Amino acid sequence: GQQEWVYSVAFSPDGQRLATASRDNTARIWDNQGNQIALLTGHQSEVLSVAFSPDGQKLATASWDNTAMIWNLQGNLLAVLTGHQSEVLSVAFSPDGQKLATASGDSTARIWDNQGNQIALLTGGHQSEVLSVAFSPDGQKLATASWDNTARIWDNQGNQIAVLTGHQSSVINVAFSPDGQKLATASWDNTARIWDNQGNQIAELTGHQEWVNSVAFSPDRQRLATASRDGTARIWDNQGNQLAVLTGHQSEVLSVAFSPDGQRLATASRDGTARIWKVESLGELLGRGCELLEDYFVRNPGAKEKLTVCQESGIGNRESGIGN
Repeated sequence: GQQEWVYSVAFSPDGQRLATASRDNTARIWDNQGNQIALLTGHQSEVLSVAFSPDGQKLATASWDNTAMIWNLQGNLLAVLTGHQSEVLSVAFSPDGQKLATASGDSTARIWDNQGNQIALLTGGHQSEVLSVAFSPDGQKLATASWDNTARIWDNQGNQIAVLTGHQSSVINVAFSPDGQKLATASWDNTARIWDNQGNQIAELTGHQEWVNSVAFSPDRQRLATASRDGTARIWDNQGNQLAVLTGHQSEVLSVAFSPDGQRLATASRDGTARIWKVESLGELLGRGCELLEDYFVRNPGAKEKLTVCQESGIGNRESGIGN
């Protein structure tokens, strides 16, 4: 049978769990050894995005069925966020865990309380589907990315603050840096870009051979990771210089996420697998995660299902430093 795509991947705040969103209408929670802990069933269509709450106790999912849902870690449904007129493409928790934001194909983003009540509507800005949404670290702003080739910054009342223009194609994903001073965008123009929080472009990340689907900052703000249709994930410094190419997926890489300690990178792919890579900084060099990890297939639930965490060390000029 055909393996189902894994659309989205997220680490829990303590780095001990991983959540995946899948085309088979489910989300799943895994421990960091790759054992499935919970299966979240309830969406009527494909699950496109997944996010942990800041306290790690809840999970939010976004789906093609026009809803977002909030779950506990046992897989019990806590709330349904209804109101979008089209598919919900992205979901994010506010830093204090009290609110959620959603992005939808109905050209709006919305803010909700964690009971599922709509608080604010972000509208009148994007001319097309809103594909991604992110809260700033202080919770005072949101960023959205859209099919209309722009990203936008909003206050948490729903007022537009800035428009990020420059991409030549749809902006698929947007992320704030951990200090809130920068944003990164991923686009189908084959680039990712870094912006200041006023909307001015700082750097362009070029190297992917196909469109860029996802972008993430490392917790220490020194690196970014991107996922691309070219089958690779890449790691960059915050000036936009490419540091590493992660190869091994058999198809488009759809999502990328750093672990909270910055030591691991998770990727999700259209090949039906999620992978975890070890990221080692060796001075300016980066260790490579193993290329061939045992895959898990989301079409195959079951106790024996494993997501293999690769322990192979990085490759690089490992100079013996003091203390070695």
